[in-house]
Amino acid sequence: MDKKDEIIASQIELIRQMTENNIRRLGDDIWGRVPSVSEKDAAGKKKPPAAKSAGDDAAPEKEKKEETPPPENLDDLLAELDSYIGLGEVKKEVRGLINMAKVYKLRREHDLPVEDVSLHMVFSGNPGTGKTMIARFMARVYRSIGILSKGTLVECDRGGLVAGYIGQTAIKTTGVLESALGGVLFIDEAYSLTNKTENDFGLEAVDTVLKYMEDHRDDLVVIVAGYTELMEDFIDSNPGLRSRFNKYVDFADYTGDEMADIFVFRCKKGCYTVADDAEKILRGYFAAAAEDAGEFGNARGVRNVFEKILSAQADRLAEMETVTKDDLMLLTADDVNTALGFTMPEPENKETEEEGTN
Repeated sequence: MDKKDEIIASQIELIRQMTENNIRRLGDDIWGRVPSVSEKDAAGKKKPPAAKSAGDDAAPEKEKKEETPPPENLDDLLAELDSYIGLGEVKKEVRGLINMAKVYKLRREHDLPVEDVSLHMVFSGNPGTGKTMIARFMARVYRSIGILSKGTLVECDRGGLVAGYIGQTAIKTTGVLESALGGVLFIDEAYSLTNKTENDFGLEAVDTVLKYMEDHRDDLVVIVAGYTELMEDFIDSNPGLRSRFNKYVDFADYTGDEMADIFVFRCKKGCYTVADDAEKILRGYFAAAAEDAGEFGNARGVRNVFEKILSAQADRLAEMETVTKDDLMLLTADDVNTALGFTMPEPENKETEEEGTN
């Protein structure tokens, strides 16, 4: 390998590492997604501890107690809510929920009678419309106003709650509920718990969740989420669900402009700049994708496109003899076209069209 090949090889490795780091950094941002309990289980068990030397046993390490972060400022949280792209109707609903929770807490502090207000919620909408993001946000808000002691979010789905044998589902579900105590339990695709046969263990999971909600009503909020029509069937499947979940928030699909704005936001967060001609192509692409945003995946689809473009950029940079900081930051029209697998046509000139018709 000559000197030039060595330089190119080192640049390729550097680009690969930077791309992976940027994607990893963006994994939990406000348009990312927290891995569910079942996904964490599927990732494998923890690695066994390294072998200890003879002297290690004399002083075993004490387990560190997890510290709960202090409550965030509510005004700061509301400003963050306003900064989210799109979600107009959701923002109104969330502000209403916050106002209700604040008044509920104040009445309790002043020893005034309070109704048995349920803070549990149903989030309905297509994938990628921000349901997990808002669930995480509500956990932080309820922690801020003192309703929840931790304000954490535990996300799970059917796989995280249901076991394969009689009696195991209640144990498995209780373990997830215990981990969510003090925060929000977010059950994605909750309808999958009740759309099986009568003997399905998902029904056992639902009964366990309902009992735990009743026993720990002062320090647990449960949010169930999924497609709108299927969530209606889920709530109707059990009288206990209907009585405990009476707050509904519907998440609309993102528009093409909103998805393009989300893409630009992700670029700024990851220290990338988008060339003007590249952004024009992307806006046309997202406008077309918005016609079937549910199939595309909304913000989740935007994330997939973003990662494909980063991969295309890395391939392009690998062919260059020298790579500058500006090169590493810039996403070009070629990167976009390569990632999308086609070239978007330039928009027709309206003045030229009019001249041609005269």
